[in-house]
Amino acid sequence: MTTPAQLAALDGAGIDGSLYTAVTDFARHTPWLNGPVTAYTSYGIGLFALFMLAGWWTARRGSDATMAAALAAPVAAVLAYLVNDGIKSVFTEPRPCRALPHDFLLEACPAPDDWAFPSNHTTVAAAVAAALVLVDRRLAAVAALAALLMAASRVYVGAHYPHDVAVALVTGALVSLAATATARRLAAPAVGRLRTGGLRPLLHRA
Repeated sequence: MTTPAQLAALDGAGIDGSLYTAVTDFARHTPWLNGPVTAYTSYGIGLFALFMLAGWWTARRGSDATMAAALAAPVAAVLAYLVNDGIKSVFTEPRPCRALPHDFLLEACPAPDDWAFPSNHTTVAAAVAAALVLVDRRLAAVAALAALLMAASRVYVGAHYPHDVAVALVTGALVSLAATATARRLAAPAVGRLRTGGLRPLLHRA
């Protein structure tokens, strides 16, 4: 039986279903690319943990505010994920594999209550990249490119519509920038105190 929530769910196929189909058709005709993209979309999120680690390492020679931002990056990513998950529960958009079951898929269709809008993978990737803007711009640029590739991969494998990843990029970036900027402003004095104590080797490089 269809519930009222299901009836009110976002119709993703009606927004950009044709573009989604064009991308998955491209995936159908580029089998040589399927393996690398599938591997990246499945495991590439681990790369963003390395970006945050690199941000911390870089921040050791920076100001107290820069180190505060680096330490806040994981928190900002988790917060962005939670906000994104809340949006998912409001819009309850069915995955494209259910609305367009005959389109080409590289990733197995998730459970019916695993909603599509917005993309969690993309949100977390964007959140990390945005947080690093306040740590190191060059590192942030590399992370931003990786986040865009993550967004594209989610559509390529058939897991999300283009608008799912577009909104996720914005959500992750905005939540993360707000959280990281707040930490940079408010936590810098505490970080400064910690840098003169037992944690100095972890937080400061002479």
